[in-house]
Amino acid sequence: MILLRHGQSEFNLHFTASRHDPGIVDPRLTPLGHAQAAQAVAALAGAGLRRIIASPYTRALQTAAPLARALGLPVFVNPVVRERFAFICDVGTPSTELALSWPGVDFSALEEVWWPPLEEPFQSILDRAARFRAEMADLPDWSDTLVVSHWGFIFAMTGERIGNGEWRRCDPTAPAPGNLEPPH
Repeated sequence: MILLRHGQSEFNLHFTASRHDPGIVDPRLTPLGHAQAAQAVAALAGAGLRRIIASPYTRALQTAAPLARALGLPVFVNPVVRERFAFICDVGTPSTELALSWPGVDFSALEEVWWPPLEEPFQSILDRAARFRAEMADLPDWSDTLVVSHWGFIFAMTGERIGNGEWRRCDPTAPAPGNLEPPH
């Protein structure tokens, strides 16, 4: 499968410059983030993708949308692939509001408040990644799947630190990266 980190968000822009949480709830993509999503469309259009899974955060949905349009595929929302809850940007948008903003996406399986109330321990994202890895490994067509996710989840899946708009192939049948330490 391919793991794609969402394009640059308003949070990423401000946090990179200041190293302080700017306090933006469920940030949207910046113009650069939209350009990164367009670059992903160009790069992944011929990858033989047949499924798109996305985190319910707006930045991931905005990254997945042009790929879904270009490939003629629906977006399946899965909160398991969301970011580790650690900053204000990890407060999401309630599912009823997401459904109004994204009428072509099915949010019916999503709880109204789908993000945790408190900062998650690092182990929780490792556990989610292990669960997702096992679910994907059981699918015969896992290699045809694009997952639009976040830095922390992709790190938990691969052990790699990747930038906005970057992607990595990930074999869920291969051993998970071992001895991952919380990022500093």
